[in-house]
Amino acid sequence: MDNIEEIIKNTTEENQSKTDWTKAWSTKYPVLGAYQNEVDIPCYAAKIREMFTDLQNRYGYSEQDAMLVLKDILAHEYMDKRKK
Repeated sequence: MDNIEEIIKNTTEENQSKTDWTKAWSTKYPVLGAYQNEVDIPCYAAKIREMFTDLQNRYGYSEQDAMLVLKDILAHEYMDKRKK
């Protein structure tokens, strides 16, 4: 885990923006390379955008902070459901 934490600490915004994360993660999780042709993305994107906007307006978060909060909530919901 220390290696992962070190990589995260040393990753710059520039490096992140140059990385195709969907492509990188789809080698481990193929659904990430396929869902674009199956899922009604605009439907989910609109709901996510609504949650971004609510977090920004209600708590004064930046767009990036709102995304990080939503991602963290989603991860916790997923992990909590898996435990049951």
